[in-house]
Amino acid sequence: MARQLAKKLNYIFIDSGAMYRAITLYFIRNNINLQQLEEVKSALSSIRLSFHLNSHSGNNEIYLNDENVESFIREMSVAEKVSEVAAIKEVREFAVKQQQQIGANKGIVMDGRDIGTAVFPAAELKIFMTADVDVRVARRYKELLEKNPGITMEEVKANLAQRDYMDSNREVSPLRKAEDAIVLDNSQLSLDEQLSLALQWAEERIHA
Repeated sequence: MARQLAKKLNYIFIDSGAMYRAITLYFIRNNINLQQLEEVKSALSSIRLSFHLNSHSGNNEIYLNDENVESFIREMSVAEKVSEVAAIKEVREFAVKQQQQIGANKGIVMDGRDIGTAVFPAAELKIFMTADVDVRVARRYKELLEKNPGITMEEVKANLAQRDYMDSNREVSPLRKAEDAIVLDNSQLSLDEQLSLALQWAEERIHA
């Protein structure tokens, strides 16, 4: 929805979750010990993240040290580790600094679990998206199945529950709704319906 909204507004879309996933992918590939802070810091200093437009899909895709890793970051091995990596203070500081630099000139839609609270607390529009847990599991399963044909619904449900718990209980920038955020429960909404609602809210802010 965030990606679609950015297209409608002719804004830049930034998937902050992709940034944490790319960092996690780098840590996995290089066997970084998350308990060793100096090792983590050294790894972060070797990471360059950027987004480039895919001319065929029209989407911004994430590059890790000049490699397009958009498909690799959606694998279960990354999904199972990303919340643990994202809970590390130095990792969050690294990612948030980059996100704030990207958003300095405004005209962006950013998707992530702490955008409205930690990254852009003064954002003109904050949408807190939620849905019934069974609906979320079914959607996530459908999304992952193509790249992970052996995955089960139970694995997806366990992974989502684990991520929600870790993200809500981490010490640094925990997942929570900003006080001035609008709740969008899309359990019963189609993609077009939720986009229409978000676009309405955005245009109200833009023309206020």
